[in-house]
Amino acid sequence: MSRNCAIPFDELEWRFTGSGGPGGQHANTSNTKVEVRFDVAGSPALGPRQRARLLERLGPTVRVTASERRSQHQNRELALERLRSKLAEALHVNPTRVASKPSHATKARRLDEKRHHGRIKQRRRRPAVDDEG
Repeated sequence: MSRNCAIPFDELEWRFTGSGGPGGQHANTSNTKVEVRFDVAGSPALGPRQRARLLERLGPTVRVTASERRSQHQNRELALERLRSKLAEALHVNPTRVASKPSHATKARRLDEKRHHGRIKQRRRRPAVDDEG
């Protein structure tokens, strides 16, 4: 299914029903709606980490339907692609962020900017009045 997860087709459970909505005689006589189920809990194709991640994020079974196209074959392909993307998204692991230290140049730029703002604010003050005069 994805780069590191391959699921055999015999582990997928397919169901075909008539699509709802308008469509005339073709829609009334052909089972074009496709539903595919994948049993995450009982799949021997998954490793323990993959199974745990999928169970946590998707549950024990994953169900996908497709009924947008007129032919069963096209809906089959669409359902398979949706299942692929759903499993790939659930298996995706975000890499942990490693905090980095600011470089010497970045520190110097920040301090120069602070000095510059300090000078600007200092110029806005009123001049000091001498009381000795």
